[in-house]
Amino acid sequence: MYHISDCRKYTRCPRLFFYDRENRDKEKEGFIPFVRLDESMTGLVRKKLGITECFEGSRGDPAEKAAEASESFEWLVNARFEYDRLRVKIPFMHRNNGVWDLYFLYTGLFPRGENLQYYTSAVWVLQQCGYVIGEIRVVHLNGDYVRCGELDPQELFIVSESFYTSRNHPSVNIQKKVYSVLSDMTPLLDAMDACSEGNVPEEERSSRCSSRSRCTWYDTCFPEERNEPDDSVLTLIASRYRYDMKKDGIGLLKDVPGDMIEGTRVQYAQIMADRCGGTYTDQAALRSWLGNIHYPVTFLDFEWDTFAVPPYDGMKPYDVLPFEYSVHILHEDGTLTHRIFLAVGDDRREMAERLLKDIPAEGSLVAYNAEGAEKIRISELAAYLPEYSERLLDMAERMEDLQIPFENGIVYDVRMRGQWSLKVIMGMMEENSYRSLDIHEGMQAVLNWRNMEKNTEPEEAEKIRKDLEAYCGMDTYAMTVVYRWLCGLVE
Repeated sequence: MYHISDCRKYTRCPRLFFYDRENRDKEKEGFIPFVRLDESMTGLVRKKLGITECFEGSRGDPAEKAAEASESFEWLVNARFEYDRLRVKIPFMHRNNGVWDLYFLYTGLFPRGENLQYYTSAVWVLQQCGYVIGEIRVVHLNGDYVRCGELDPQELFIVSESFYTSRNHPSVNIQKKVYSVLSDMTPLLDAMDACSEGNVPEEERSSRCSSRSRCTWYDTCFPEERNEPDDSVLTLIASRYRYDMKKDGIGLLKDVPGDMIEGTRVQYAQIMADRCGGTYTDQAALRSWLGNIHYPVTFLDFEWDTFAVPPYDGMKPYDVLPFEYSVHILHEDGTLTHRIFLAVGDDRREMAERLLKDIPAEGSLVAYNAEGAEKIRISELAAYLPEYSERLLDMAERMEDLQIPFENGIVYDVRMRGQWSLKVIMGMMEENSYRSLDIHEGMQAVLNWRNMEKNTEPEEAEKIRKDLEAYCGMDTYAMTVVYRWLCGLVE
């Protein structure tokens, strides 16, 4: 039996579908949800739709159970249906004058038409089972809702008849769009059968292998890339020609011909780094950027969790809650001062007050990816606490982004292998810095904090606290190492 997720994987890549079915238990083990769902979305939507009496299905229900319930219930919630080899779950179905209106649940803010297969597969199965479909709607979170006291399901959700554009405006009608692409699923299911029962499909490289995020099975499909040298042409960022060049015998960055360069600053820096012994520095640009930084230099890093449903007053759907920060202060004489803050629950007020005490009123504030993270976190605290707004916004104004020299092609070292995350750059200087920690990356930190909230064992909670402090502290310490390295490049 297949599920809609299987269809989506096969459509994206037969090899992804094959490996995931072969390794289903392994896939589930390492999964950490990025967004936190503490509330029952089903229960909240039931209140939104005014559902009191209903049939509510459960995982593993036989398909006959929902079919029987449809004879006597007006509302079906999370009902399972099957046809041929495909099993679907319908979040909400309402019998209305002989037809069934469908309400799909989208746990984001703006449902778009990107995942049409999810809707069309469900409609196809229901039609084959003999159900007449009426209206098709999507229930989604309202991005403008601000929690004040108890959750208000009527304001928390929007029932939409339209998908949204990339600018978050209602566009095409959902029902019309679904029926415009609805087709027989049998050929797809036959192809999935052949794939799952046969040998591993041939690997086929496409933009989907590494778009947005690299596929879980990328290294399995292309193991030879792990053995490529640091200055391999395959590390050339945003290059549509790199695999063609590799096939044509152009293996290294320094050998890339001019007509194969798209002209970005980072590509230029990569090629010049290989031609200049491994490191390239735009001396004038780096001196200019460093000239904006003044002592004492305060390096700041936040850790935070993301909530689909706002848990506290003043928060909106998909707002984040910072739970930890680390500060390393580099003084002009070279000495370092370290301060850290970690709390459980709604710590925004205490965090802001501690920030104002821990961060000097003078000098520069530096963060890695400041524009996409730390500046936003400080601005959010300022909006929530207007009495501290002026001082917090002054912090944001003094902030410099340590990522800029790398993303703008001012500095490149071939050991970066086409990446410039803080961990990658720090790894060039202190290889075991993060590896020696029990927490190695951000989502592990989030998972540990979630566990610390729930943990009643003092010893375990204290260990988690120390691990979180060590991880966040390493981030700001790493920034001091990278900053000093950049200073050394212009000396």
